[in-house]
Amino acid sequence: MTIDNVVLARDTENAPKNSLHSQTVAFSHYNNLSAQLPIDPTTGKLVVGGMKEQAEQCFKNIKAIVNSIDHTMNDIIRITVFVKDIQEVESVDEVYQTYFSTYLPARTTVAVADLPMDALVQVEALVSNGVGTIPNAPQTGDLIKLTNNTIEAPSNALSTQTVAFSHYNNITAQLPIHPTYGRIVADGVKEQTVQCLKNIKAILTSIDVPLDDIVKTTIFLTDLADLEVVDEVYAAFFPDSGIARTVGYVPARTVAVVEALPMNARIQIEAVVSHGDGTPPQAIEDRHGLIVEANNTDKAPICPLATQTVAFSHYNNISAQLPVHPETKELVSTDIKEQTAQCLTYIKEIIESVDHVMEDVVKVNLYVKDLADMAAVDEVYASFFPTGTPARRVVGVSVLPLGASIQIEAIVGNAEGTPPII
Repeated sequence: MTIDNVVLARDTENAPKNSLHSQTVAFSHYNNLSAQLPIDPTTGKLVVGGMKEQAEQCFKNIKAIVNSIDHTMNDIIRITVFVKDIQEVESVDEVYQTYFSTYLPARTTVAVADLPMDALVQVEALVSNGVGTIPNAPQTGDLIKLTNNTIEAPSNALSTQTVAFSHYNNITAQLPIHPTYGRIVADGVKEQTVQCLKNIKAILTSIDVPLDDIVKTTIFLTDLADLEVVDEVYAAFFPDSGIARTVGYVPARTVAVVEALPMNARIQIEAVVSHGDGTPPQAIEDRHGLIVEANNTDKAPICPLATQTVAFSHYNNISAQLPVHPETKELVSTDIKEQTAQCLTYIKEIIESVDHVMEDVVKVNLYVKDLADMAAVDEVYASFFPTGTPARRVVGVSVLPLGASIQIEAIVGNAEGTPPII
């Protein structure tokens, strides 16, 4: 009898299929869904119509996948919306509200340069998995979602500030909005970065969680030239405690340049946070004081502002990897195949450095400068994931750090979990 968690990939005929990825990959207490395009599963083509019709199809596909694994839309923990035109988000919101009329997940919304198949919108969901994926063993039972809002951070009628499930808190991406006035704080990216991080800290404080319990951040910028200033502020917030400073702990991190953000903000920051207490009815001995395990290997580029992999409970969160030499930080090549191979090789090296294998990957996110390169990218990708198991997201971006053509991040299962504090 085994008690190891398993990677459980599933597909349904009622949503679009793709040989390169699974529709949903469950591991432990989460189902990771592939980002859904507005594709009619019967025709394999984009639905006819504008933003509203395309958004409707995205949510239909998500609902079909969720229903196929015996879950409901209220089991969704986080929704991420990618649009090509930020001015059309209201049409997406109109559809969104028909699917989430009472319970509201955490949410992120960004406008990107391009989407596969020239779609107008793409929607991604993270879903709870109350029964977990431990075979041949009694389960905890249906875990409870814990939602929380605080007046110390901006509120939004379409999302919950934080949604906890099992051993993770999922934070709605924070814009630089002053919680009292409901407006963007200033034009300067420094002031906006400070406000985003203040909002995240206020949300975490409201649930008695310190900033250093963050395991992964994603920074969305509208101008890559702002990154140096952002990093200056970021370094002032992380590490946030004496213990974290002693060990030099910083979360895993991804920086993505997008076309536009809500309210014309220059920055938006998303956070995934450890939840050592877990959510009921997990037993105290199963959840108390789990350790955040951070790891770097010299076989992949090391960044002082990010840890390559941060494990907590049953997941490893991998920082986005660029196709650069570990020492010189220069691009390995201008060829997209070589760049893709380098990114995935780094992910492989990081995963193997913590005694895992590529088969443990549950989700891969690709940021690609030119989606016309995707045939070449997919050729390389398939050599690293020949079974097409991990869930996947692909978005087009206008620019990447260091002039790269591709950037890749991953979420990896951690079957043994992380130990409790002794």
